[in-house]
Amino acid sequence: MLKDVRAILFDAVGTLIYPDPPVVQVYFDVGCSFGSQLSRPEIALRFGAAFKARESQYLETNLSLERKRWREIVCEVFYDVTDADGALFDSLWHHFAQSENWSVYDDVIAAWCRMANSGLIIGVASNFDDRLLDISQDLEPLDNCEHLFWSARLGHSKPSHQFFQAIERRLELSPEEILLVGDHPLNDHQGAQQAGWHSTLIDRSNCFKNNSRIRSLSELV
Repeated sequence: MLKDVRAILFDAVGTLIYPDPPVVQVYFDVGCSFGSQLSRPEIALRFGAAFKARESQYLETNLSLERKRWREIVCEVFYDVTDADGALFDSLWHHFAQSENWSVYDDVIAAWCRMANSGLIIGVASNFDDRLLDISQDLEPLDNCEHLFWSARLGHSKPSHQFFQAIERRLELSPEEILLVGDHPLNDHQGAQQAGWHSTLIDRSNCFKNNSRIRSLSELV
C-alpha cells in the first residue's frame, strides 16, 4: 500500500532534468568543430542505436566503465572523425558535466517541495556517473538533495536488482517503503516493481499505455 511509503526517489534525466540544448544539437555542433559531415538526423539515428546497444551491457558499472561506455558511443556516432575518442569525446564529456547545460522541468520544484514538506524522504536514483553531483549542486531543488544515488557510485545500473538493494541498505528501508518515479518503462518502472518497490511512470509526451503513469509530477499525491 502507498500509505507505507516513507521515501520517494526520482530518476534524474527525463524525469527531473533534461539536457539544454538537446543532445543531438550538442553532438552536431561539437562534431562539426572536429570535421564531422554528419547531419542532425544522422546523428540522432546513430546516437539512439549506439546508446540502446550499450544500455544493457553495463549493468555492473563504475566511473571508469561509464567513461568507456560513452567513449564507445561517441566513436560509433562519429565514424567519420579520426580519433573521435580523444578531444571530441573529452569536449562532449565536459559539456554534459556542466550544470548550465541542463534544465529542470517546470513541474519539478513544486512537486519536490510538496513531497518534502509531507515528511517523506526525497532523493534521486539515477543511471549516471559522478558528473551528476556537480550538475545537481547548481540546479534547484537538487542542490539541497541529501539522498543522491547514481549507478557509477553504487556499482550497478537500473534495472539491476542490486541497484535497488544498494539504495535500500543506505536508506535503511524495506522495498515496500520506497516509491520510484521515472520515465523509463524498463529501467525505472519495471525495475522498481521487480525489486519490490512501488513505481510511477512519468509520461510527459503521452507515449505509453500504463495504468501507473502520470503526465506531470503535479499529479503525485
